[in-house]
Parts: sequence; C-alpha cells; structure tokens
Amino acid sequence: MRLPAKPGWSHERHRAAAGFRCVAGVDEVGRGSLAGPVVAAAVILEPGCRLRGVNDSKLLTAARREELLRQILRSARAWGFGAAGAFEIDQINILNATRLAMRRAVEALDVQPDHLLIDAVDLADVPVAQTAIVKGDRISVSIAAASIVAKVVRDRVMDYFDRVYPGFGFASHKGYGTSEHIRVVAERGPCPIHRLTFRGVRIESGRHDGELLGH
Repeated sequence: MRLPAKPGWSHERHRAAAGFRCVAGVDEVGRGSLAGPVVAAAVILEPGCRLRGVNDSKLLTAARREELLRQILRSARAWGFGAAGAFEIDQINILNATRLAMRRAVEALDVQPDHLLIDAVDLADVPVAQTAIVKGDRISVSIAAASIVAKVVRDRVMDYFDRVYPGFGFASHKGYGTSEHIRVVAERGPCPIHRLTFRGVRIESGRHDGELLGH
C-alpha cells in the first residue's frame, strides 16, 4: 500500500459524508517497550483545522512533537489519554493492554464521539462505530494527532520514572530495548516498571518466568 506524503482528512470527510459528526482519532505508543506503560490518546479535531506538520509521532523530533502538541490542544474539540501499566500488560498481554489503554483514552474524552478512527486495532468492547486503519498515523490527521499526544505524554512519564528508578536510562531510551538498557537489566535485574513477560527482560535478567513473577 502506497502511503500519502502526509496524513490527510479523507477518512474524516468520508465519515462526515456518512452522517457522523464527531470523529475521534485513536492511537497508542509503547507497545514494543520493555518497561513502562502503553499509553493511548483520543483526539477530536475541529473539521478542517490547520495543523502544519502533523505526522506519525515516530517521524518527528521530540522538540517538534512538543510544538505540535500545543497546536493540537488548541485545535481540538476534545482530547483524552489512557494508559495500562506494566503489571496489567503482564497480566493480560500487550494487545489487550493496548485495547484497554485506548478504551480509557476514549472514556476520558469530555465530548462523546460517534465514530472512532483507530490505528490498526479494533475495540470490540467500546460501543461506538469505528474503523481500524493500518498505518493510520500516516494516513489520518486525527490518528496522527493522537499519536503525538500519546507520545509526548508517555515520554514525560518515562522521564519521571528515570528519576524514580535511576540508573536504567529511562529518560534516554524511554524503556525500549536498546543494547545499553538490556545490559543494565542483565546486571541489575528488572525494576517495578519492567514488563516481566517480555523476552528482553525475562531472558536478559537471567531469570525464568516463575522467578520473575514471584512463583
């Protein structure tokens, strides 16, 4: 599938033509991290608002994301975020935890959406019409905006955890499996925000699942 040069409004316009009046974009960050929460955001933009440079958050610098966040929050009818922590991820698996974080983000909106545009995930337990779009953060401006909100929120959370659990480098790698992060986990063992069921934690720390989970 050839992706557009930048996210656009086509999906939002199609939903408007079908009679939907309040479309929310939903996305998450942190699924592949070894530590910290998965964070989701839901954003309802004013139709056709001008957001220059909004794109998949992974394609933007941290400074640009912060700048765009301010634009998004000024332009949004509503926005909300939700998270699922490491313990929940270990208990229900990362896909279900992602859905839980997304549901919490939708529930945090103070405006009720009538349609959700979601990046590649379905939310069967959310009673709102929805469309899952593969690589939606590079196609839909609403999903791209949600990806930026989620990324900035999660990065700030990981900066906080860097102060709570010094020595792991959370402020630099944000919990992802860099070689330095994996080395520190192997030497020190996991801290309370590590996902104990994730391979990079359970193997590199030199413990098997039962020991990690306290069995």
